[in-house]
Amino acid sequence: QVQLVESGGGLVQAGGSLRLSCAASGRTFSVVRMGWFRQAPGKEREFVARIWWNGSNAYYADSVKGRFTISRDNAKNTVYLQMNSLKPEDTAVYYCSAGGPDNYNYWGQGTQVTVSS
Repeated sequence: QVQLVESGGGLVQAGGSLRLSCAASGRTFSVVRMGWFRQAPGKEREFVARIWWNGSNAYYADSVKGRFTISRDNAKNTVYLQMNSLKPEDTAVYYCSAGGPDNYNYWGQGTQVTVSS
């Protein structure tokens, strides 16, 4: 099993920034990639960004490209999501996920991000 613990959510005004963290523990040797997803009220969960476990191949949803940056600290087994120029439509519960090359097997508990206009 892999355990994921997110932190860093909160309330911010439009145009502001937040950094989310996701600390991974357990059988991390099985992890190939880690990602961030989000779910707004009344909407389906959607992909935000992902990165390979070795820190390469970052990839973003079009809606966040140029504003969000995913990165990884190898020493801390932690993945970050730096969110800049936040918009009210970024309001959602953000989830960290980890898995193999074809699917995401493990999920964190989620952290709320609220962007006020």
